[in-house]
Amino acid sequence: MLKTDYKFGEVFPLASQVKKNESKVEFRDIMNNNNGGVALLAFSAGQDLASHLAPAEVMVQVLEGEVIFTMIDRRQHRHAGEFFLMGNGVPHSVHAVTDAKVMLVKIKQD
Repeated sequence: MLKTDYKFGEVFPLASQVKKNESKVEFRDIMNNNNGGVALLAFSAGQDLASHLAPAEVMVQVLEGEVIFTMIDRRQHRHAGEFFLMGNGVPHSVHAVTDAKVMLVKIKQD
């Protein structure tokens, strides 16, 4: 069953659905179920997400700002408007160069 706090058919400004927090990276689920979901992350400049494994196939889109995304020890400087794909189980970390917002679209395969 799909879990969401949003009503179908209503329109929302995407990036404003998550606010930065100076003390930690902020996460907000837009929708999710057993097959994946969509989440937003907000970073303050200088914040990091330590290395971890992707829980699904993921599309990562930078909505605002700049991040350094390290995937399998390869650093990528990404800017607002760019997206890339990442496979399930891939180790990665994130460093916010500026205040930034990122959208994750996660799809789990059976």
